[in-house]
Amino acid sequence: MNTTDKIRWGILGPGAIAQDFFAGVAQSETGRVTAIGTRNPQKPGLAERFPGTRIVDGYDALLADPEIDAIYISTPHPSHAEWAIKAAEHGKHVLCEKPMGLSAAEAEAMQEASRQAGTFLGEAYMYRLHPLTLKLVELLQAKTIGDIRLIKSSFGFAKLPFDPEHRLLSNARAGGGILDVGGYPVSMARLIAGAQTGGVMEPDKLFAVGHLGETGVDEWTSAVLHFPSGAIAELSCSVSLEQDNVLRIFGTEGRIEIDQFWSAGGKSGGTATIRVFAADGTRQEISVFEPRHIYSFEVDAAGAAIRAGQSEFTYPGMTRADTLGNLRAMDSWRAAIGLEYAIETPALRTHTLRGTPLAAGKNQIRRGRIANLPKEMSMAALGLMEFSTFSGASIVLDAFFEAGGNLVDSAFGYNGGLQDRLIGDWIASRGVRDQMVVIEKGVHTPLCYPDVIGKQLTASLERLKSDYVDIYFMHRDNPDIPVGEFVDAMDAEVKAGRIRGPFGGSNWTRERMDEAIAYAERTGKTKPSVLSNNFALADMIQPVWDGCIACSSAEWMEWLQSRAVTNFAWSSQARGFFTDRAGRDKFTDPELVRSWYSDANFDRRDRAEQIARKQGKDTIQVALAYVLNQAWPVVPLIGPRSLYELNHSLAAFDVKLDAEEVKWLARG
Repeated sequence: MNTTDKIRWGILGPGAIAQDFFAGVAQSETGRVTAIGTRNPQKPGLAERFPGTRIVDGYDALLADPEIDAIYISTPHPSHAEWAIKAAEHGKHVLCEKPMGLSAAEAEAMQEASRQAGTFLGEAYMYRLHPLTLKLVELLQAKTIGDIRLIKSSFGFAKLPFDPEHRLLSNARAGGGILDVGGYPVSMARLIAGAQTGGVMEPDKLFAVGHLGETGVDEWTSAVLHFPSGAIAELSCSVSLEQDNVLRIFGTEGRIEIDQFWSAGGKSGGTATIRVFAADGTRQEISVFEPRHIYSFEVDAAGAAIRAGQSEFTYPGMTRADTLGNLRAMDSWRAAIGLEYAIETPALRTHTLRGTPLAAGKNQIRRGRIANLPKEMSMAALGLMEFSTFSGASIVLDAFFEAGGNLVDSAFGYNGGLQDRLIGDWIASRGVRDQMVVIEKGVHTPLCYPDVIGKQLTASLERLKSDYVDIYFMHRDNPDIPVGEFVDAMDAEVKAGRIRGPFGGSNWTRERMDEAIAYAERTGKTKPSVLSNNFALADMIQPVWDGCIACSSAEWMEWLQSRAVTNFAWSSQARGFFTDRAGRDKFTDPELVRSWYSDANFDRRDRAEQIARKQGKDTIQVALAYVLNQAWPVVPLIGPRSLYELNHSLAAFDVKLDAEEVKWLARG
């Protein structure tokens, strides 16, 4: 595509907002609508509403159409993610109606699909590209009203007559104010708060209340956002209550007001007025006239980005980071008022985000076997400490499984049992218990006693919706208790069938493990054969948490091999030491400095960088590959915060290291 070709748009879903987009394209300089994808091509009026376009039977057919460059997605909210991901897989650029996804996790997965495909993906907050917004940002950056202190913004209307089946009021279709119109004031507040620093600003606090109606959606709700600058935003949205929809910005030297900001003087063009009230009482009215359709500006901004080979909008359009920040704030708003959609729960979210049944198709993650475990397992384990919702966790779990992963890590004490529940809900919803290997940990200090093992395991199994775990670790040791009492307690669970594989200790010393093994051999009990201590290319200089033990030394590795003990390594990537968060001149992260900074570790990092450059990888991927390529198995536990981070970590399996390189990385 050259810089003069018109972008050939296909509209996926011919609803009311699609007509607005169609009108915007007609007045754009860069695009034309080529086809409309619909599941009901015989529906009366389509040709009249979208004159001059082909009507395509079905969304899949639209994505497969070779005469389409870009897709505009205007379907109901719950299907945005599915079709944006599928469009990227077809090599199509995408402009997706807001909200991009139901959550930040969904949007991030959509962005990851686009990143892998090398396509453009943008979120259609049309007001962000209008000249009115550009003028407002200009005034704020010029400090026309001084420093920003307070923002008041609303977007509310009443859907009449009340229809519980309408998408705006339907829980099944992710209706309600926050997702339909609440993103406007949230995105505006973040834009205004950050305008004087040349970007957007993320809130550091959010409080909200709201009314959930009889259909289980938010009919009206308000939120207060606090920003690191000290600015405060008071935001409201509604789908069953008319609001004034006036934007008000208060600064140290005056205030600004704009009526009906979202329509910018009218959808089809017109004049908007910015009223500026100075602190001395003077008033100024600034008119912004624009004859073009309000949607034409986002069409041209998307077209310019696509022509330039960019993957996202340019500020003040919604960049990828902007979209994620906005949805994180909206996630917090929803959580604060208790709004969850049924389609986000395990009962209904039984397929992957792209709408297909779960299927193990790739073999990216290497598998192997260890002593006392009857199942084959992936040589990396997935933890979910960064996730608080099933809808978010299931995205990463699905991707891990489809890449060949089947080993998941949990503990009785993680997030009050939430991680157990997320894993249990996912396994039950996907029906894959027999294919999964579940690690469970229990009895953390101060409740580290033999009689607690069974009690906590009972609670964990209930959360996991299972009658057994595959691998069990004591989360800590209690040297005041004879080790045989712990071995007896774990052996009893093996005999009861509640532990159906190996057991051992996390953060145990070699001496204590030797004592436990000797006791088991002497008494005929099951021997501990797994360990979960820290292991990484970087040596842990000071414990990350009290009671933590690392086993990265040559002495430890010799011991593991001689005892046939497999180590499941936590913090296997040294908690960010091999990223740009760390450096010889960087001291902003006190945990990294305290636990990982040493001359020897920075030398190891330098050597990892050399191999990374040679193989076209990142340093942290080489660091993880070092763990994966030990002579005696070390199984890294990884805890990605997003689908991108998962995929980035799994690329370590593609790093090629021979025995000499592994030795060189560690010792030089």
